[in-house]
Amino acid sequence: MRTAASIKELRAEAAAATARGSKSFYFATRFFPHSLAESAHAVYWFCRHTDDLVDEAPSIEVGQAQLETWARDVERALRDGESEHPILRLFLDAVHRHWIPHEYPLELIEGMRMDLRCARYRTFEELRVFCYRVASVVGLMMSHVIGFRGDALPHAIELGIAMQLTNILRDVGEDLRMGRIYLPEEDLERFSYGVKDLQAERRDERFRRLMQFQIARARGFYEKAMPGLPMLHPDGRFAVRIAADVYRQILNRIEDSDYDVFARRAIVPSTTKYWLTAKSMALPIARQSLHRLTAWRP
Repeated sequence: MRTAASIKELRAEAAAATARGSKSFYFATRFFPHSLAESAHAVYWFCRHTDDLVDEAPSIEVGQAQLETWARDVERALRDGESEHPILRLFLDAVHRHWIPHEYPLELIEGMRMDLRCARYRTFEELRVFCYRVASVVGLMMSHVIGFRGDALPHAIELGIAMQLTNILRDVGEDLRMGRIYLPEEDLERFSYGVKDLQAERRDERFRRLMQFQIARARGFYEKAMPGLPMLHPDGRFAVRIAADVYRQILNRIEDSDYDVFARRAIVPSTTKYWLTAKSMALPIARQSLHRLTAWRP
């Protein structure tokens, strides 16, 4: 039986899990102060574990059973303020430290339930609900970790949707092989591109126009999210900018591959990440963040 680990050990484990699970997110957290990075890794570890219960389950039935057991553990932990589960212990530390509303992790679990129930989405509005639950709530939790003022949260929602749409476009082929199609049926119909075409991995002009439409939609959400960056605490806003820039680059990589999302996975190389970082450091938001504005008021 595993002995109870110290918070320090759990933080190291969460950082390692973040580095393994999302190189882009981990890269961005390197620009947080140490204490913020610790909380960010705790949030990521919780979200990654919740997602893995669904994605790595050998069957829908097993995934449902695992998720419901986890949901009860999470609800109990949030209610009691404590847990023996190592991931929940560390996550609760972040929840208490940053006053993260309990509704956000519960919404994430509801998003995982959607993923188990629904392999396809009829409309974009249906998909948008899913994106909110599995991605925007992560942005909302991170907004509380970083600190914010004003009307920042609606912009965090938009950024979460933008990033999830980017994930969906990057992973079309991978999801297809798992029996999942996230591209809305109404969009497939708009470009006369059927499910059978998608399953046959036809990369013709119809598919290119479909992907161009999807990429433009995702970029629109990134644009709507950007005004929220100055509302984040200076300690964290630069890291969020880097994360957004790296994710937006995935869309460029998809375009550069002539929309080949079936045979390859769009990846942003480390050299590009560092170039984006250097480029962003010339922006006013970077200079403000790096000098940690003394005029900040929450």
